[in-house]
Amino acid sequence: MKTSFYNPALVATTALGLGALVLLSVPGSAHDGELHHTAAPVEDITFAPGPATLPEGAEFAVLHGNPAEPGPFVMRLKFPAGYEIPPHLHPEDEIVTVISGGFGMGAGEALDRAEAPILAPGSFVHLPAGMAHFAWTKEETVVQINAVGPFGITYVDPADDPRGTN
Repeated sequence: MKTSFYNPALVATTALGLGALVLLSVPGSAHDGELHHTAAPVEDITFAPGPATLPEGAEFAVLHGNPAEPGPFVMRLKFPAGYEIPPHLHPEDEIVTVISGGFGMGAGEALDRAEAPILAPGSFVHLPAGMAHFAWTKEETVVQINAVGPFGITYVDPADDPRGTN
């Protein structure tokens, strides 16, 4: 006896169900031309000094959204060799991807390079909201941050805050 897993009625029902699911999951404006994608070719990404929330020497480029406003955003940060970000925390989760160079990132209230090995390009880190963490570089490094704004930063030691708000 030959067993067949092909059932034409089941295939037709499944196909109709999936088709309906796809149609119901597409926003109405997808059909009227209002949605569009955002592309940022690497040659068009321009870094600016700052942000003021980080020690001097960092540069940043916002690729999507606005870190100061509610909603998702994506930004890149460029750090020089030997850069350190003292222990701090954020009110929202932070997603970090290493783009180039090497990024040392560790959890805790004291910057300890031994506890934060260098992560190679392509590495990923998820930092939960409210978790103290720190970072450092050996070489020029670019990371990408994905998070939800408004994005804040609170330094564990207020004296480390470059904004002088101790």
